[in-house]
Amino acid sequence: MRKKFTVLLVEKIDEKGVAVLDEVAQVKFASSASESVLVHEARDVDAVIIRVIGTISNRVIENARKLKVIGRHGVGLDNVDLKAATDHGIPVVYTPEANTESVADHTIGLMICLAKKIPQAHYALTRNKNWSVRDEYIGTEVYGKNLGLIGFGRIGRSVSRRAKGFKMRVLAYDPYVSDSIAKRIGVKLVDLETLLIESDFVSIHTPLTKDTYKMIGKRELEMIKPKAFLINTSRGGIVDEAAVYEVLVKGKLAGAAFDVYDKEPPDPDNPLLALNNVIATPHMASHTEEALERMAVTVAKDVVKVLKAEHPKYLANPAIFKKVPNA
Repeated sequence: MRKKFTVLLVEKIDEKGVAVLDEVAQVKFASSASESVLVHEARDVDAVIIRVIGTISNRVIENARKLKVIGRHGVGLDNVDLKAATDHGIPVVYTPEANTESVADHTIGLMICLAKKIPQAHYALTRNKNWSVRDEYIGTEVYGKNLGLIGFGRIGRSVSRRAKGFKMRVLAYDPYVSDSIAKRIGVKLVDLETLLIESDFVSIHTPLTKDTYKMIGKRELEMIKPKAFLINTSRGGIVDEAAVYEVLVKGKLAGAAFDVYDKEPPDPDNPLLALNNVIATPHMASHTEEALERMAVTVAKDVVKVLKAEHPKYLANPAIFKKVPNA
């Protein structure tokens, strides 16, 4: 039996998400995530679902003659031209809650690894058979320290709840969060300068926008508390990598951990990757079995809802429905 709709997956998603799509649509996989390929292969599909690789650009949207919905398997929307989609009346659905706990876990894991120098000690022992490294890699305690969260949305709040288990004092900078919400969670809202000056660990959890692009640059890094640690599991463009490299080399920062990069994948000769006080992971904070399944199923269900002319649960551009009664 011929299915009514066609869905293009830019990257593979969990099979449970594919099963949801398969009930109503023929599922196809893009041969490449390049713009030129997506322009061609999205031309006659009803839906496109994108993860991290590639971009659903204005050009892709303009050439997708039958496109009814764009699905973002994840939280960030920086690889979808939201304005173009809205201008063309195309709903964009995403998964803002599906990976919260996984990213929060990863953030805490990076924080502990930075403080205790676990990766460095592991490689020194397993690769170089160097037992005396225990005297070289003397760490610092996480317990009781100050944690500064730049961005206090779902993930930032989940990180703060975990940090409370370490009796950390948690500061947060987020101009879109009320003081009453922060107080209820036991977190102090402060300005960015105060956060940088007082925090022993600074962790980034804000979306990438024109306002947050390179918001942590040379000026901000010069303010940061001496020997603090920087963690970024949000988006690479928020941090000026060249400026971070400079303060790491100077010893202003004790260390940094990155799961995201300004360019992904990062260039092999990215100087940050060569530093011994940097921990780098390949944009995998949300990559747990549980989160990948939740993201796949969540985005698939909302894509199917739109294809069936129903209102999705997680809509990134609700303005497209403002003229629709009862939407």
